[in-house]
Amino acid sequence: MPFSLGPTEMIFIMVVLLLVFGAKRLPELGSGLGKGIREFRRSMTEIKGEMDRPEPQIQSPRQTPAATPTATETQESANKSG
Repeated sequence: MPFSLGPTEMIFIMVVLLLVFGAKRLPELGSGLGKGIREFRRSMTEIKGEMDRPEPQIQSPRQTPAATPTATETQESANKSG
């Protein structure tokens, strides 16, 4: 860890927070912070699950052979032209 906080530093930070936000707002801030962290973790888990899930196999459309005219179609076109 780049820096560590000892008990004296933690107490100093808590006193400053208490003076800045007051005794009534401090529990609300802690609750809101906890909810935000929970939501962030839930989102990260969902994103990780989406990335780990295998992609569905995309089936290519079947190649149909070129349509060859049937005997009746050939006969009909011959009748029309002549």
